[in-house]
Formats: sequence, structure tokens, C-alpha cells
Amino acid sequence: MSEPTDTAFFEQILAHLQQTRGFDFTAYKRNTLMRRIARRLQVVGLTTFEEYFDYLQVHQDEFSALFNTVLINVTSFFRDPDVWAYLDSDVLPPLLEAHSRENPLRVWSAGCASGQEPYTLAMLLAERIGAEDLRDHVKIYATDIDEEALVEARQAAYTDRQIADVPEAMRKYFDAGGAKFTLNRDVRRAVIFGTHDLLSDAPISRIDLLLCRNTLMYFNSDAQARVLARFYFSTNPSGVAVLGRAEMLFSQSAMFIPIDLKRRVFRTVPKPTQRDRLLILAQNGHDTMASNAPAPIRLRDAAFEASPQSQLVLDISGIVAMINAAARTHLGLGVRDVGKPFQDLAISYRPAELRAALDRVLELRREVTLKEVAWPDGRQGRYFDVVMSPLFDDDGVLLGTCIAFAEVTQLRSVQDQLKHSRLELETAYEELQSTNEELETTNEELQSTVEELETTNEELQSTNEELETMNEELQSTNEELQTMNDELRNRGSELTSINMFLESVFAGLRSAVVVIDHEYRVQVWNHRAEDLWGVRADEVNQSHFLNLDIGLPVAELRPAIRSVLGGAQDQQEVTLAATSRRGKPIDCRVTVSPLRQENRAVSGAILLMEERFGNP
Repeated sequence: MSEPTDTAFFEQILAHLQQTRGFDFTAYKRNTLMRRIARRLQVVGLTTFEEYFDYLQVHQDEFSALFNTVLINVTSFFRDPDVWAYLDSDVLPPLLEAHSRENPLRVWSAGCASGQEPYTLAMLLAERIGAEDLRDHVKIYATDIDEEALVEARQAAYTDRQIADVPEAMRKYFDAGGAKFTLNRDVRRAVIFGTHDLLSDAPISRIDLLLCRNTLMYFNSDAQARVLARFYFSTNPSGVAVLGRAEMLFSQSAMFIPIDLKRRVFRTVPKPTQRDRLLILAQNGHDTMASNAPAPIRLRDAAFEASPQSQLVLDISGIVAMINAAARTHLGLGVRDVGKPFQDLAISYRPAELRAALDRVLELRREVTLKEVAWPDGRQGRYFDVVMSPLFDDDGVLLGTCIAFAEVTQLRSVQDQLKHSRLELETAYEELQSTNEELETTNEELQSTVEELETTNEELQSTNEELETMNEELQSTNEELQTMNDELRNRGSELTSINMFLESVFAGLRSAVVVIDHEYRVQVWNHRAEDLWGVRADEVNQSHFLNLDIGLPVAELRPAIRSVLGGAQDQQEVTLAATSRRGKPIDCRVTVSPLRQENRAVSGAILLMEERFGNP
């Protein structure tokens, strides 16, 4: 069955889920969502998203099944053993040394599903500090958006197959109880589970070790950047973050640097001040926080205010953030203009169009200068060079733009006096200009090549994430099929046991037993019947009983069988002259009884044949 293509109704389904259930799937990758929802269509027997949209509105219990399908909970104990071995040998020892009972180690397992990941870490820590002291020295916060998965995680009861990957040395932390194994109470109490939406809920703070494995790959790139900004804010300086195999941080080098790239272990880049950390969170997550400016910042602001050059500072969204005293004096601006969009101010387009140049600054991320902009000032004109410069932090993140107005009136006068000298240099200037254009063309080509390589890298990363997602989906489907296979195997065993029991019963009877259905076809032919009439069971199976050529005149049994099958009689007994397989004349007593189902309906007849006595 092919996937549905009516994307308009697919978007309506997502909007319906957000309105009725408060869950926003818009940050998830569209291809993955369409594939998972199309799977639910196959399960309920529908072919289009339009039909499924109507189905959701009628069947309220379908929401739970849909969420379980979309929110893939594929996890296991000690998943990717080399990663856990590296954490145990290289990451956990220094973290434990830096913390104590008074300052416990704080761990966050984001997207924990049914709890195997945080419990794995808890067992590793218990091996180092003891299970009885684990709760006092370590705080493990495990969060997920799937409430059903969290319920299973809190119970901490797993099947034998679910703990198959647990090393033998760690099995001591499980207590056998019935068909499941329950995690040790001391280890279980060290983990705190809670519902948490990575995109909308506030992150857990002061985290030393962050685990988020194969969760980010389900989000689009914008959502990934927002979540990583929250992770960066929540982790302590030099904290450790562990991601999944399909997740990378190429675009977040200002926040995380790799410790072991193969195992996806990263360290948080420390910032000089808390203000910088809040700024990155605001840029990526659209959150705003306030803090008191320290003395160096106040000194910098005072220097900006006292600068003799007129200056304006715009933030990344084009809002006027600062105006110094010279700009307020000479450009007709005031304090009331702070906080306004730059494009709403008259200076943005008069006496020169600055908005287009400002767009170039943000696009090219380099300084743009407008030379000798005439500024009307009474009878004598004034001229300014307008310099628009991008502002970056220490890590190269674009913060905003500075617009400076440098007065060049005197310079313009000198330039007029030297105009005739420029004519002599015209030829040389043209040659230089040509060379400059060639260099600029080469630079643009190189920039284009770099952008193409970055695009190719992002596409490869996206493809890798998509393949990993499909791999987890296949693993989830394989687990479902394995469960169904176990059930079928158990039922097959039960059926075999029942058949052996019936064969033993039939074999132990002294009478010949024949069971027929409503169509008079033989269903059972026991060993005594084989011995009496000389015909094997495989020869008469599914044969018409009245057509059998045996020593018994079966045609004379038709009335009795018909009476029993029709329900007129509960039992009929007929004695017939017959010949056994040895050629011996006998009187055979045939008892015909009904074969009833659970609802007492007659589904066939049971014939008991006994030899009464032989003729000399």
C-alpha cells in the first residue's frame, strides 16, 4: 500500500491534534510524521489522510494509538555498549570526584522513553559508589513527553528479553518476580521521572551530565537549534552532553565541542559571563531574561555614550538598542526612539537609503560604507560617511549592527582640490579596479563553493538522521512481530498438547471411534478403527463416510446419522452384521452421538463401533 499524498488533510490532522490534545507536531520532520501516520492508516484499514481525519473525530480512543505510533519508543539497556564503556571509564570518574553528598551530581536524561537509559546510568554509578549511597550522591532526572512510557519507566519491571543486553555482573540489581524482573529499589529511587516538552518547557538547570540520544533527529533544523540552546543553558560550564549516533553539532560549535566524536560525547563551551549564556538562549530559543550589567559593561556603555562620532546600535531583528549623545544631538534622534524598528525612523531613508545597505550587512556579514552622504544644514551642506558594521561576539555569533556617521565635510573639500590629481591616476585606478573586480568575483565563487559544501553536508546529515529514524521504526516493528511470534508459538504448543491428549484418549478406547462432520467427511479415525476395518487413518481422512468400502454396511447408518445431525435424537444405536479386516463375520453395535460446540450447536457426529460376538 502506497503512502497517502493528500498533504492538505495531513496538515489538518496536525492542527486538530494541537487544538484538541495540546500537542504540537509542527517541529517534527514532515517525512517521518507522514510515514508514521500512514502506518496507522494501514492498521485501521484506511487509504487517505482525509478518511483518517474523519476517523479521528469519531474514534476518541484512536489518539492514544496514534501517539504511541508517532512517538517511537525504541530503547534498551546498555544500548551502544562502547558509548557506555567510555562513559564509565573516562567521563563518570572525574564527575564523581568533583561532587559530594553536599553537592550531588546532577544528570538529565531527555527523551528517556521507558527508562532503560537512565537506569543503565544509575547501575554504572551504583557500581562506583554503592547502591545504598546512590540517592544521596546523584540526582538523575529522566523526562519524556509520552506519559504512557513514563508509567512503564516508573514501574521498572522488564521482561527477560528486555534485560537480555544487561551484563551478567549487573543482573544483581534486578529481582525476579513472575514473568518480569524488577529493578532494585535503591537504584530505582535515584531516578526522578517527569513529563517534559523539550520545545516549550523550561530546561532543568545546573546539569553536569546530559543524555539525549536519538531524540533530536526527529526534529527539523530550527527545532534542533532551539533545543540545543536550552541544553547549553541548562548545563554547567564544562558539562558533558551525550547524543545519539545520528545526531551531530556541526552548527553549534559555539556551544559544544567534541570530546569523542565517534561516540557523540561533547563538552559545553564555558562562557566568561552568565550574560553571554543567556544571550545564546535568547537568540536560539526566543526566550528573554534580564540581568544586572557588571562594571565593565557599564564602562563600555559610558564610552559609547561619550563618543564624538554619531552612532546607533541595532539588534539582530533591526530594533534600535542604543543611541549615543552625538547622534541625539546631530541627527535629530531622542531617547524615545530606542526600542523602535529602525525602518520606522526617518533617518533610515533620508537623506540616504540605509535599509538596503543594512540588509547587505546582515546578508554578507561584513562592513558596508556609504560615502559622502549629503546632510542639509542651512546654507552650507555637510557630508558624512555612513559606516554600517556587523557586531559579533567572541564565538562569531552575529549580535546586531552598528551604524556610525563620520563627518567628512573637510575631507570633501580636500578631495575637490585634489580632483585634478585623480585624473592623472585614472588609468592606474581603472587597472586596479579591474583587478579588484576579478578578486571579488573569485571571492564570490569561493563563497558559493563553501555554501554548496555546507548545503551538501547538511543534506547528508539529514539523510543520516532519516535512515536512523527508519532503523528505529523497523526495530519497533520487529519487536511487535517478535511478540506476535511468541504468542503464536505458545498457542501452537497448546494445540500440540491438546492433540496429543486427544490421541492418547482415542488410543486408550477399546471401541473403534469415527468422527464425521455435517458433510459426512471423516475427521477422526482411531487405531481401533484401523485394526477393526483394516483401513489406515490417512487413507480415510476427509473422505465421505458413506462411500467407504469396509466390512461395515455404512449405507444402513444414514438414517441414524441424519437423525443425530438434525438434532432429532441425542443418540442412536444400531447393530449391523459386518465383516472384520480378518474376514471374520461379526455383529457390530454402532452408537451414534452428536458432536456439539461451545454453544451446544451440533457440528458433527461421533460413531462408536463395538464387536458384540462372532458367528461360527
